[in-house]
Amino acid sequence: MSQKDYDLEPRWYVVHTYSGYENKVKTDLEKTIKNRELQEFFFDIVVPMEEQIEIKEGQRKTNLKKVFPGYVLIKMIVTEQTWYIVRNTRGVTGFVGSGTDPIPLTESEIRKMGFDIQSINVDYEVNDQVKVINGPFTDFIGNVIEINKDKHKVKVLVSMFGRETPVELDFSEVEKVK
Repeated sequence: MSQKDYDLEPRWYVVHTYSGYENKVKTDLEKTIKNRELQEFFFDIVVPMEEQIEIKEGQRKTNLKKVFPGYVLIKMIVTEQTWYIVRNTRGVTGFVGSGTDPIPLTESEIRKMGFDIQSINVDYEVNDQVKVINGPFTDFIGNVIEINKDKHKVKVLVSMFGRETPVELDFSEVEKVK
């Protein structure tokens, strides 16, 4: 993999670890990144957790449980050096992907996991005309009435059965009419 093949956009990657090592991998990686001053290549390291409520002997107890045991999610820019550092962190068995190249998660995979994709830039604004390119409303054209960057949704007024109807769509389901 040569330097020019790298994607200089930060992306989410999944790293496989020994079970039970997830938090240690996160801590060790954060230390290494700080020591080598590579903060501009690493944006987030997450061990996804969810609350689990357990009721034992009438007592309600809340536990944090790993959502993906044996995996750590890292938002990073992959270079020869960053790839090497992650691969050689104690407890890491490798990147999830095909062969030797780490494969970033897609936006839809990230959304399904409940992660935010920090900055999605859309090239349309409120009142712009957009065409639906995906889903049940494909090929409908409508006007943008609302953009929700937090939820990655756009509300479009489309004409259905002679009536203007607001439809909420994913950013990826529409494109600006040029």
